[in-house]
Amino acid sequence: MMWYGGGGWWMLLWMLLFWGGVILMILWAVRVLPGGGRPDDRSGRNRALEILEERFARSEIDREEFEQRRSVIERQ
Repeated sequence: MMWYGGGGWWMLLWMLLFWGGVILMILWAVRVLPGGGRPDDRSGRNRALEILEERFARSEIDREEFEQRRSVIERQ
């Protein structure tokens, strides 16, 4: 099938390359910009320590349990 102007397959190829590039740029931006992608392990450990400290401050756990759990978190 011949398209107007004789572009044919070249136009189709350029259109696919263009939209593929746009989609790849969007995916890249989602991963790179802050808040995108997966959090690193370090921030997970920091959050775990924060929660543990909050529980200790509210007297949900005693000092011995706090120390044991903190040492486990810090070893990871």
